[in-house]
Amino acid sequence: MNFVIGSDHAGFQLKELVKSHLIGRGHQVEDAGPAAPESCDYPVYGLKVANLVAAGEYDQGVLICGTGLGMSMAANRVRGARAALCTNEFQARMARAHNNANILVLGERVLGSELALSILDAYLETRFEGGRHERRLALLDRME
Repeated sequence: MNFVIGSDHAGFQLKELVKSHLIGRGHQVEDAGPAAPESCDYPVYGLKVANLVAAGEYDQGVLICGTGLGMSMAANRVRGARAALCTNEFQARMARAHNNANILVLGERVLGSELALSILDAYLETRFEGGRHERRLALLDRME
């Protein structure tokens, strides 16, 4: 898959780890920034990644900030973005299987690196089930 990834300063270290993990699993990854861990504003990177994914330029996105809350709020303002803040593997599987999430959001300050990578793997290994879930996504699309 083709990924775009972004963070703010509070998610920078985990972004670098996730990027390496995705590349190690054979995925292509575009880093939307930031390039260094200096203080920056999460909405800038959340919107950048969400717009690229919603436009179809990338298959999936990953956003990381301190808690994941700010990034998920920013990304979900973009029409066509379905950003899911996941704190465990079950949420990651359901985000893909039932909600067809196209952006995984993680919080560096609330997840250890091992758990974060386990959540990422669960997300990667799950496919959208379609069926009854398509009707529900259509309802969400009409809300945008």
